[in-house]
This record gives sequence, structure tokens and C-alpha cells, in this order.
Amino acid sequence: MTQLPQRTFENSNGLVDHAAQAADNAIKATQRTANEALDGLAGSVREARDEAAPLFNRATEQASAYAQRGVNALREGSQAVRDSAVHASDRTTMYIKDEPLKAMLIAAATGAALMALVGMLGRSRDRG
Repeated sequence: MTQLPQRTFENSNGLVDHAAQAADNAIKATQRTANEALDGLAGSVREARDEAAPLFNRATEQASAYAQRGVNALREGSQAVRDSAVHASDRTTMYIKDEPLKAMLIAAATGAALMALVGMLGRSRDRG
């Protein structure tokens, strides 16, 4: 009778060892699979980064070129406005030198018209 419990104990130990070994193998297989998946993911991220870097650099260069074109266009436009203002000022000065009496009469008429306009606007606000 003592043989039966000993054999049962040995069988139980064998089953436990076998179950522990199977669990250990499953854990190791899961770890290998997880490591392989992470390695693959890391590789994909590296590839994506390597592919995206030139696109990002090109987009940055294009944005910089557009900004530079905008600055240049603004500079050219402001220079054109300055040149036009200088030209108008020169023409006005020449007109005043050539026709001083006419220029003074035009300036007086313009001033009177502006004063009348301001007076009308002031009266309409007082009524409203």
C-alpha cells in the first residue's frame, strides 16, 4: 500500500513538472513573439521616419521659398508705392511752381469743400 501513494506522488510531480515546463515554454514563445513584433514595429518606425524626413525637409524648403517670395513681392510693392508718391509729389511741386495762383485757388476750394463736408457730418450726428 505504501507503493501506491509513492507512485501517485511521482506521477503528480511529473505532471506538475510537465505543466511547469509547458507554461515556461509558452511564456518564452510569447516573449519571442512580442520581441519580434516590437523589432518589426521599431523597424517600421525607422523606415517611416527615414521616408518622412526628406518630405518634411522639402516642405520646409518650399515654405521658406514661398515666404521669401512674399517678402520680395511686399518689398517691390512698397517700393512701387514710394516711387509713385515721390512722382506725384514732384508733379504737384512742378504744378505749383508753374501755376501758383491756380494751385492756391484749387487748394482753397478743396479746403472749403472739406470744411463743408465736416460741418454736414457734424450736424447729422447731432440730429441722430
